[in-house]
Amino acid sequence: MTLKLAIGTFAGAFIFPFMIRLVWGKLVEDFGPIGGWMAAAFIVGLCWTLNHGVGAIHQMEGGGWIDMAFAAGAGLWAAAAVVDKADVGKSIPTIICSVIGGTLGGFLLSTFL
Repeated sequence: MTLKLAIGTFAGAFIFPFMIRLVWGKLVEDFGPIGGWMAAAFIVGLCWTLNHGVGAIHQMEGGGWIDMAFAAGAGLWAAAAVVDKADVGKSIPTIICSVIGGTLGGFLLSTFL
């Protein structure tokens, strides 16, 4: 992978959780539950278009497909630890269960598709 592709992938992956932290809460605060729906449509739609439509995130052919959900999870978890000074140790069981569930779901999908 070239440096240009690596920087583009990092930037594309960074933008998604950054926009979630920056915009989502404000839209919910100002517009209530409909603000959450607006944030979901705007943030996810815009970032998906940037990362997959324009191609900011580079996907290697034949490699594992890491999507924006991983970027959002990792970015928001890191921001909680660094910015909010949250006790991320409490989230470890949830992360372990998520990995097990995702692995099991991926295995089941691979057997039926």
